[in-house]
Order: sequence, then C-alpha cells, then structure tokens
Amino acid sequence: MKFSIWPSPSRSTNEVLDRARTADAAGWFGFWFADHYMPNSENEAVLSGDVHEVWSILPAVAAVTESIRVGPLVSPTSIHHPAILANRATTLDHVSNGRFVLGLGAGWQINEHQAYGIKLEEPKVRVDRFEEAIQIVRSLLDEDRTTFSGTHYTITDAPSDPSPIQDVLPIVVGTSGPRMCRITATHAQEWNTWGAPDTAEQTLGVFSTACEKAGVDVATKHKSTQALFVLTNDQAKIDKAAAGPMADNTIAGSEEAILDAIGRYIELGFDELIVPDFSMGKTAEERTDSYEHFTNSIIPHFS
Repeated sequence: MKFSIWPSPSRSTNEVLDRARTADAAGWFGFWFADHYMPNSENEAVLSGDVHEVWSILPAVAAVTESIRVGPLVSPTSIHHPAILANRATTLDHVSNGRFVLGLGAGWQINEHQAYGIKLEEPKVRVDRFEEAIQIVRSLLDEDRTTFSGTHYTITDAPSDPSPIQDVLPIVVGTSGPRMCRITATHAQEWNTWGAPDTAEQTLGVFSTACEKAGVDVATKHKSTQALFVLTNDQAKIDKAAAGPMADNTIAGSEEAILDAIGRYIELGFDELIVPDFSMGKTAEERTDSYEHFTNSIIPHFS
C-alpha cells in the first residue's frame, strides 16, 4: 500500500509547503490538493474562508520536493478547458521532473459555479462534456497534433509541445457513478473514490463492473481512496464520528482499528490510501503530530 497526503486548501501556504517537504523526505507517495475556490455549502450559498488555488500551489510544491507525486484531486472540466489542462499538466510534469498526475472530474460544487458565473450543467450534459474533455486531454498529452470535433469542443490540428517527461502522464478520475466509471476505465490510468472500507468496497464494485464492460482488466488500473482518520480511544469521539455527516467516509478508533481498516483496503485491491488533514487536528502543530504518527507508527506496518 502506498500512502499520500492531502492538505486542506484552507491551510497557509507555509504549512502546505512545509508539509510537502516533510512528506517528501519521509517517503510518502503522493501530494494531492483540491481544486476549489470557496468552502462548500452544498447549495448556492456563498461561504467565506481561505481557499488557495490548486494550479498556483502545485508548481511551488513540485519545486520544493524531489520524489513525491503531485496532482490536483480533482480539476473539474466544468471549469477548465481541456487544452489548458493538458498544457498545465505537461509543464508541471517538467517542473516536477516526471512526477505529475492529472486529476480530473466533471464538476459538482454548486456555490462556486453560481458565484463566479460558471454554468453547472445538468448531470448528463456535464458528463457528456467530461467524456469529450478527457479524450482531448489524453490526445494532447500523447500525440503531436490533436483534432477533435464534438458537441462541446472543437480542436483543430492543435500542437502539444513539449511532450510530458513521462511516457504516459497518468490521468486519475475521481468518481463513483457507473457512466463516469466506464469513461474512466476507457480513457484514464487511475481511479479514485472516497470511503471507509465498506463504502469503498461498494464503489470499487461499480468500477470493476465498468472495467469489465469496457473490456479492461481492473487490476491494470491504479486504484486510490481516501477517508477521514480520527485516531482516538475516546468512545464518545468514536460515536460522534459514526453519527456525523461524513460517517461513511470516516475511520475512527484506536491505532489497531486504523491498522485493521488499512488491511481491508489492501484486501480489496486498493493501491493507494490518501490521508487528508481535515480531521488531523485544529492547529498546524496538531496536524504535524498526526502525520508524524502515521509516518512512524502506521505506515511501517505496510512497508
């Protein structure tokens, strides 16, 4: 099992870069960062709060690290044009010396689309757009010239120079929907989902079915998942996490419980476990201690 970090975009840039350096030196596998512009309200209500922009922070992370993979989790094609995504990805692959992973999604956060005047199309059209976008991105990353004529995009003999450093710059798609999973199976190299083991097992079943329908061996796809971790022996805190809105995506309990949950991910066939800092402490110092505990006491069990 490979382990990756995911700082909240609300963290200070100093904390983010310090976290990246430390994780890189400690041998963590990946660094992920969300692509959003404001906190999520689940509706059109605009919320204030610091949210750093992913395509500005990732070059800095790439520049201060040496081995850790770097990528957005994930960039919505409802907001970003595929040609821009491909060119950004290639340049960051050069900045990172071949460590970039392009995370893509169809888009979903209502309030940021509404506030910035970016249309959030109904789900079918949004996925139609995504299906065209991922094909264009893949072609721009792989081919000397790209021509594409679709409903949403027209690309005409577009060059893509320079090429990425990696022979195949990986695309990861974060999704749990059947159609999006089929698109992922066909056009992406990696798949990502949220979930504690029971939830992740269900969505892995959806992705496995999609791979089968697409004639793809699911074992050939890199599979990652993330959950909120609450390391505690306090039963009241465990019960609170189990009753909270993120219960299906939370692992709360003793160190032994955390180790057992990670063991289940391995049994299910996941390759990478992403550890967000959202539940790792209220201060930078607490979050540093939590990641150090993972580094020193959790990860060595799976080396």
